[in-house]
Amino acid sequence: MTWLTSHPLSILVFGPALLGFLLLALPHKLGRLSRMLGLMGALAIFALSLAWLLGHRGNGAILAERAAWFTLVGLPVDYALSVDGLNLWLVLLTTFLVPLTMLGTWNSLKDRLGTFAALFLMLETGMLGALMAQDLFFFYLFWEAMLIPMYFMIGVWGGDERRYAANKFFLYTLSGSLLWLVALLYLANKAGGFNPILMGQAATLLPFDVQCWLFIAFAVAFAIKVPLFPLHTWLPDAHVQAPTAGSVILAGVLLKLGGYGFIRFAIPMFPQAALHYAKPLAILSVIAIVYGALVAMVQRDIKKLVAYSSVSHMGFVMLGLASFTVIGTQGAMLQMLNHGISTGALFLLVGMLYDRAHTRMIADFGGVAVKMPVFTTFFFIVTLSSIGLPLTNGFVGEFWILNGTFLSGFTWGRLYACLATSGVLLGAVYMLWMFKRVFWGPENKDEDSGTHHLHADLNAREIAVMLPIVVLIFWMGIHPKTFVAISEAPVAALLLEIKAPAPRTFVLKPAVHRAPAAPAPASGSHGHAEPAAHEVHR
Repeated sequence: MTWLTSHPLSILVFGPALLGFLLLALPHKLGRLSRMLGLMGALAIFALSLAWLLGHRGNGAILAERAAWFTLVGLPVDYALSVDGLNLWLVLLTTFLVPLTMLGTWNSLKDRLGTFAALFLMLETGMLGALMAQDLFFFYLFWEAMLIPMYFMIGVWGGDERRYAANKFFLYTLSGSLLWLVALLYLANKAGGFNPILMGQAATLLPFDVQCWLFIAFAVAFAIKVPLFPLHTWLPDAHVQAPTAGSVILAGVLLKLGGYGFIRFAIPMFPQAALHYAKPLAILSVIAIVYGALVAMVQRDIKKLVAYSSVSHMGFVMLGLASFTVIGTQGAMLQMLNHGISTGALFLLVGMLYDRAHTRMIADFGGVAVKMPVFTTFFFIVTLSSIGLPLTNGFVGEFWILNGTFLSGFTWGRLYACLATSGVLLGAVYMLWMFKRVFWGPENKDEDSGTHHLHADLNAREIAVMLPIVVLIFWMGIHPKTFVAISEAPVAALLLEIKAPAPRTFVLKPAVHRAPAAPAPASGSHGHAEPAAHEVHR
């Protein structure tokens, strides 16, 4: 028991993988039992994460574990895990979404249930390890480990083109990671290890052009994961072909690791290079926002529409980081959580619809609101969250990002903020257009249509899955301070080191009231009059 209480982070990280290996050892005929054990294990990890981590939230304390591990080509690699203001809520988002996704997709898969549950738990270990790792080689190992279970989840349980999508996902991520590994080894050799603080100090002693090349290597690996335009093309294929559970966790957590990599490693280690490339990052972010929204508008598949909306929404995250303002960066941190909740919920709902109708084509639906009013209500709430309606979580994050970009000290800040605002408008267009056609449009009378196969609304299990998501949508929208208070201090400290241009401030000058005009001078005054005693001189 002493070991359990003294190593909580190790248990959170490796507990899911150990259970996953146990499930793989069970016979295939016990698939349903394996799935149930997997769900119970995921719920236990979530409960432990709440108990162990939220106690450190109020005072901003850091929970950490560190020990010497092994030596790689003469460089020490540490077993280093930590939870602080930058990753606390992302860790809790991960432990929350995994059991919720398993429960929400309970009847989506029909074969090899135990194997899928095992891979899902191994994926959770990869995600939690990457979020908590504080040694860069340790982080790299978890980063690469995430590829393996996700590759098989898409390639085995995916759609008709699952192998193509799985290979594309694997090759894109791996190619970016290999370039990053070269930069990692080069800098670690200069620093004498993989400690991010020491590596950052060593980077500042290098010539500026070398710092820029190293930053680019880090940025490409993280931008692929975000994904940032034009490195996004793997995402729609992976989302569409992946099973529902894979799409939920891909949108909910995996994409966030790209943004997290920027704020945890790339920007703090190369602050001046990051500042130098702020404008290119902002340009690509604005393109991703507008391009993702425009492409989403022409999609006929609901799932593909939601996939391209992810490209647009994650563009907002990168724009907030590129603003180098506290409010913009805090907005990016909050938007990562918002996107994980809202887009993850959209993929869950699309999966529930597909399980009943066996199609995702918008044209195959119409009149769904009549047949599934409870489902329609949940879908409508999540849609409003996705388009950023005030009082929902999406509004706060996007508003802070746009505000931070507009008020940044960069000359391009105002223009890019205005251009990014069009992404908010376009988001409302494609989401509400899709919602109107699917739920309120004329019912498709064809016997092969999706609406014809809808005979039952959400059951108790599915409602239980959606209720906590709806609570979070309004909680994050009404009281966002709960989720950003702990990150304010580390974000402010980070930006203080970067020394970005001072943000603009607008001061409203008090109005000066002029006194009424004095009466015309009397005759003989030669046209001159003494000013009234109360007249204001300028």
